[in-house]
Amino acid sequence: MKEKNTENNDLMEKIVSLCKRRGFIFQGSEIYGGLAGTYDWGHFGVALKNNIKQNWWKKFVDGRRDMYGIDASILMNGKVWEVSGHVAGFSDPLENGKQFNVMFKTQVGAGEEATTSYLRPETAQGMFVNFKNTVDAFHPKLPFGMAQIGKAFRNEIAPRDFIFRQREFEQMEIEYFTRESDWEKYFEYWKGEMLDWMEEVGIDMAKVHELEVPKEDRAHYSSRTIDFEFDYPFGKKELFGLAYRTDFDLKNHKLEYVDEEEGEKMVPHVIEPTFGVDRAILATILSAYSEDEKDGEARAYLKFKPNIAPVICAISPLLKNKPELVEYANTKVYAPLKAEFGRVIFDDNGNIGKRYRRQDEIGTPFCIVIDFDTLSDDTVTVRNRDTGEQERVKVAELIKFIKNKI
Repeated sequence: MKEKNTENNDLMEKIVSLCKRRGFIFQGSEIYGGLAGTYDWGHFGVALKNNIKQNWWKKFVDGRRDMYGIDASILMNGKVWEVSGHVAGFSDPLENGKQFNVMFKTQVGAGEEATTSYLRPETAQGMFVNFKNTVDAFHPKLPFGMAQIGKAFRNEIAPRDFIFRQREFEQMEIEYFTRESDWEKYFEYWKGEMLDWMEEVGIDMAKVHELEVPKEDRAHYSSRTIDFEFDYPFGKKELFGLAYRTDFDLKNHKLEYVDEEEGEKMVPHVIEPTFGVDRAILATILSAYSEDEKDGEARAYLKFKPNIAPVICAISPLLKNKPELVEYANTKVYAPLKAEFGRVIFDDNGNIGKRYRRQDEIGTPFCIVIDFDTLSDDTVTVRNRDTGEQERVKVAELIKFIKNKI
């Protein structure tokens, strides 16, 4: 067991080191000693995060006819959190037995006119308080959903395990409104949709487990919750959640739905699929991290799926001190690929072997090398990240080649 723990600790150290070294994730405020539970996202981390979020939005919003997007304010009237039960019940126990509310409290306004508000601890309430606005604007028929990607804040007593538990994090969340009689059907439906998406972004499904959360451990608003857990190096922990919130929130906010065809007034029930952006990224990186040996050297690389990789391809002239190769690489390869895919970088730092290793660690699926043969036959070498295999491809066919791989 001790040997296994050492191995897991080593893996997390490798992941944290790689994320810093390659510009994915940095400790927040690091030059001043950091601030526990906060992290900053570097260039490739932002790219990975955006790809994850865009993939999620494409599947669950743009790809559907029954979903309405929203981006609610982080600060809301304090009554929202009183009515939702968070002021009274959103707490963690301290060692002395007392309860500690994990919401960040703040003052809005100045002096005697100041009112108490909170940094939202979840994105859900921003959707519930805009339920009527959405219904009035779009007249949706049940069932339908609202979706949001946004920041949430919790004053965690003990943030830990890299980006797994933070004080500032991001959620991708859906509130799906349905009739009470249909909640079980849609609960099962959304469970399947969540599992499908995990696979789409490259999370290792062999490390994903379902946990039926017992009543005593469920949130105050939930009548049924499934946690999707992941085998992190530091243990089996929650990745995403699926909750049946009943009509708790809409009823507390005194909101209802009118079936315009039937003239029926009712309070819909809610199925809530919740995805943590940061945990999705950590699970994706852990799933993608691989080690092998290439050309007699140990190699660590990120085996990202092309649809979420921060960089889809890197362009390299074989020699940086040959102007004809650099010019060709820039104008005839890099420029058109950059315009087409965006996620393309130019890399001429160090020899080709070092460039390959660097791009492998970033998770770049393809390295494209412009050599002297290119100047005569307009073909380039395309190297596959996972296999190390190389093939010659016509420059005119590169865009089509890459599209077929994505």
